[in-house]
Amino acid sequence: MITIETVSANRYAPEGSEAVNMYSNGLEGGLRLTIGQLAIAVSMRSAAAYEAQSVLKMNRMTAGSNLLSRAAECMGNIADGKGDWPTMKAFLIDTLGVTVTLPDSVQSYTDRMAAIAAVKAKVDALTQSQQEEMIDLQTLVNRRDVAFSASSNIVRALGTSFSGNAANLGM
Repeated sequence: MITIETVSANRYAPEGSEAVNMYSNGLEGGLRLTIGQLAIAVSMRSAAAYEAQSVLKMNRMTAGSNLLSRAAECMGNIADGKGDWPTMKAFLIDTLGVTVTLPDSVQSYTDRMAAIAAVKAKVDALTQSQQEEMIDLQTLVNRRDVAFSASSNIVRALGTSFSGNAANLGM
């Protein structure tokens, strides 16, 4: 059975930091919180931080996916001998980060294959990075779910405890 005790929470973190700050109304004694309230505050703050990190990770993954789509389109254009090679070359070097020396033109089959090989190597590396980002995202989502679950379990246990106390008092 969970019992509720009121504790005094002092200032442990500066205002605006990532930690839970229980210092309020200018009194050094702080705010009077129950253990349950403090546990919920900590787990909800943790869940919110994981949620924010998840959103940032998803945004990076979306940008990476868009970059991979453009790279695939560029590879198709090179293979077909279509498109503006100087523009594609600038994209490959400046945006995609291809470091291999690219040919001056893609008129010949050999030049096209050399350009495609360079792009493919970079695309493979980016795909691997995207897979790692997906694993990181799943980890963040799992941690967020655990934090929310902890809050839910605390609230459920507090409700059960309150119901038991009320029943014991004959209410």
